[in-house]
Amino acid sequence: MTAQFSVLMKQDFSDLEAAANSWRALAKSLEGAQVQHRRQVTGPLHASGWEGTDATYGFMMMEDNERKLGNSQSQAGSIATVLKGTCEKMQLAQQNLRKAVREAEADRYAVDDDGWVSDPTDDDMTSAERHDPDYQQSRQARSGPLGEYRARIDQAIADAESASDEGKALLHQIDTFDLDKVYGSKSAQDDAKLVAGSYGIDEKDIPSNKDPKQNATWWKSLTPEQQQMYMDAYPQKVGWLDGIPSADRDEENRKSIELSLGAYREKEQAGQLGIHDDRQYSGLLKLQDELDKADGATRPSGQLYVLGIDAEKGDGRALVARGNPDTADNTAIQVPGTANDLTNIDDQINRAGRLQGAAMKADPAASTSVVAWLGYDAPEADGSVATTGRAEDGAQDLRGFTRGLRESHQGEPTHMTVLGHSYGSTMVGAAASDGGGLGADDVVVVGSPGMTVDHASDLNMDADHVWAGYAEDDRVTEEFSDLTLGENPAQEEFGGRVFDVDTEGHSGYWDEGSESLRNQGRIIVGQPPSEGQHREND
Repeated sequence: MTAQFSVLMKQDFSDLEAAANSWRALAKSLEGAQVQHRRQVTGPLHASGWEGTDATYGFMMMEDNERKLGNSQSQAGSIATVLKGTCEKMQLAQQNLRKAVREAEADRYAVDDDGWVSDPTDDDMTSAERHDPDYQQSRQARSGPLGEYRARIDQAIADAESASDEGKALLHQIDTFDLDKVYGSKSAQDDAKLVAGSYGIDEKDIPSNKDPKQNATWWKSLTPEQQQMYMDAYPQKVGWLDGIPSADRDEENRKSIELSLGAYREKEQAGQLGIHDDRQYSGLLKLQDELDKADGATRPSGQLYVLGIDAEKGDGRALVARGNPDTADNTAIQVPGTANDLTNIDDQINRAGRLQGAAMKADPAASTSVVAWLGYDAPEADGSVATTGRAEDGAQDLRGFTRGLRESHQGEPTHMTVLGHSYGSTMVGAAASDGGGLGADDVVVVGSPGMTVDHASDLNMDADHVWAGYAEDDRVTEEFSDLTLGENPAQEEFGGRVFDVDTEGHSGYWDEGSESLRNQGRIIVGQPPSEGQHREND
């Protein structure tokens, strides 16, 4: 015990603290380098339209380097966590050791250089005094604390050794800077899980009740280091937490995309891609292509934020914002309808871009974020489109999302508009009519077959802020409203308002230069649109 006691009593942990801080700073630098490379190198090159064989191989190499930077960031963070955790545990052991020594000496016990505790008062007694009954009683009273002090010192030294051994073992297991990892390798995430679990970061502590307010409270209660550990170890779960900052969700969901793409590539190389896999893989590649092009955006409004991604569940789910909703003056959530899935996420992002452009033209001084929200399993062109089942299944998720954006928003409340197209309007209606509503300032539906309710007042909001648009030749509003999905929201009896539409068909509402698109942009920024005529009853 001699060496351990002496070393621990005198140990200066400043070098270990400095090392942990240096690794943490390196992790931050690597993260910054990854983002900078994406936004200043690969992003602008993608946006420039660079194509051909050289471009294909060039992008492969550059994007591989970006992934390596991401892996290295995670590993450097894990090393920092181990060093800091080891330091804190050993400092606590040192504090316990020094406290035990101080208290022992205050009680007139002696602690020698080996850490051995003895009772010097016993040496001062004569033989006669030792046989005195009072002395025996006194000795018995002091023998108990003597043993306790010895045990406390032994335990403090054992705790320090255990912390040191655990830290050493963890550092040996971290796959430090193996920059030749297979694309999408999970090893960096596995390292992060290993380290996180050793320092009290448990997957079971991540909220699962879908309450955005509780999610936000939990996230804010964590230190930046704890947040980063959760982000490195459990990106798929953190990325779906409504109520936490959009930038954090985006970082996590981009990691999830990389992991999923890596898994699909491995299946592809092994010839194991099924039909479902192939569709999801195709959708992820389209999403990645959109992210690549947007990474070169020179204005904040052009940047994309992935607020949710799941390539496994149903036909896939993706929530992608153009512009940061946490800082936007105006926020719009666009919900698509029938037959939309991950394979046409690029079309949905493009539609969000058109709505954002219309809003920015309506109010150039305001910032606007528009979210393409494919957060539910949209029905196919079969019997499911005639029932409210899919809408009801996703209603809570849409409510959680809108409320989460309220929680994560910075500054003055954003003007929030929820828009639904086709069956997406049914989805919006189901979400707004139950559970206290969406908390939106305006609701807009186009080409609606019904919103599951009979009147705008059933949507938990002012009926004057429920807007419907319909094209005269839109077969969905003409033939399928007033049937199984609710009353036609474009009719006067519904109690909402109608804006002017000058486009044709079921999918023309976002045609560039149209009054239909301009009116949606006006509503998004809180301006009155040009109003149209209610649809007449048949």
